[in-house]
Amino acid sequence: MRQPALALRSLAAATILSAASWIAPVHAADYTMKIGLGTMNDIQHQWANWMKEGIEARSKGRIEVKVFPRNQLGTIASQIEGLQLGTVEAFIAPADFFAGVDPRFGVFSIPLLFKNPAQAEKVLLDPETNEAIMGLGADKNLQVVSVTTYAFAHYFGKEPLRTLDDFKGKKLRVNATDAERAKMRAFGATAVPMDLGEVVPGLRQGVIDGTMSATAVYVIFKFYDIAKVLTEVDDTMIISTGAVSRPWLAKLPPDLRQIVIEEGAKLQPRTMARSRELDAGMRKKWAEVGGSFVKLPAADQAKVRSLLAHIGDDVTKGNPAVSGFYKQLKSTSAKY
Repeated sequence: MRQPALALRSLAAATILSAASWIAPVHAADYTMKIGLGTMNDIQHQWANWMKEGIEARSKGRIEVKVFPRNQLGTIASQIEGLQLGTVEAFIAPADFFAGVDPRFGVFSIPLLFKNPAQAEKVLLDPETNEAIMGLGADKNLQVVSVTTYAFAHYFGKEPLRTLDDFKGKKLRVNATDAERAKMRAFGATAVPMDLGEVVPGLRQGVIDGTMSATAVYVIFKFYDIAKVLTEVDDTMIISTGAVSRPWLAKLPPDLRQIVIEEGAKLQPRTMARSRELDAGMRKKWAEVGGSFVKLPAADQAKVRSLLAHIGDDVTKGNPAVSGFYKQLKSTSAKY
């Protein structure tokens, strides 16, 4: 009788072990990489998804990448601080937002730097210039891994901005760089620094009269519920930078660290090409909801270039590092 009982117990034990192995969870990744961004369904979101795809595939699951659009990880300022502390592993945003960490990031908001998106791509991918961009913020715990065109910024007002005179006396939201403040002064307007998430409420409450951003932002955040006219001046190209936390990178073994940096660099031309396609699509969507685009009269457009021509030199002359980076970017732009 003892042998059958022993056999039954052995069978039961084997069954339990088999069941346990069947329900055991999949092995967790060695590292988690959270990528934050303030927008969604735009080129920055696409970049984050492509980073996830590339890093998880090349690391064979050792790095799990999670994407958090629309400021799910906190305000833009707090996410950039998280990068420096190592609590946010990666973040992508217009370069302007990083100017508080390294003022050289603010150079990208200087008007008249780029002629068009295709030309801007050549400038940003110029080997020497691209290397300089990757070094921005390095001494402040940031590692830039990608730089990409987003689109030209257009002006939006609760009351349409059809001429330069329409800008006078208006309060327009900016990202707080010296170049943006100087540009608003040149237009006779007042610059009001404000986080992206506060812009629509600010417009509704009368805190600001208008703003400047890319078409995608106006579509995604439904600015068309407030007004439907975008003014194309094409004076400033929005440039986004994807950065990774250096404290987090330092925790990775060399092979994984290399994968993260290489994937960011590899995505630059792909992201810029896609940015132009997405901008064209967003322009169509703006039109579909009843939105329109207007241009300044020819005389006003010519005056814009005169008003803005000296802003770069004016806002950078007090800081040798910023001035040097601006001159490098301007010189590279002249080559293309």
